[in-house]
Amino acid sequence: MIPSAEGCTVTRPTTAPPSIGSGLFGSGSAYGNEALWAGGLGPAGVITPDPRMVQSDGSVEWKFGWWRLASGRLTITGRRLDGQAPPLRVSVPDGYGDTGFQASGVLFPTEGCWEITGAVGNSTLTFVTLVRRPAGG
Repeated sequence: MIPSAEGCTVTRPTTAPPSIGSGLFGSGSAYGNEALWAGGLGPAGVITPDPRMVQSDGSVEWKFGWWRLASGRLTITGRRLDGQAPPLRVSVPDGYGDTGFQASGVLFPTEGCWEITGAVGNSTLTFVTLVRRPAGG
């Protein structure tokens, strides 16, 4: 983990292992363990979306790719670490089977320091990301 200017200790992303490779969306900015990998963490673990991904209420839409080495349905939870915020909203679409790639959409209701946890069965993966709105967003 690396500290940011805002005091959020974000998870340092890396490149997904060759066994997963480009099969994981965002594999060049990924984080994982023996059961689960998340891709698309953003440069240095900071999410600064395109202005088109900022909703009219100020929430920030982001997509994470997941790679499931453990078998089962992915669930995603999250909480803001540096202040109060409405709950995180997630979308984990059906149709991806029990292992391998899984798409997801996350709607961060506010900017800030967020802890995200993906779970498949008894396996979990937790990372911290800093969400920033783009300038003018």
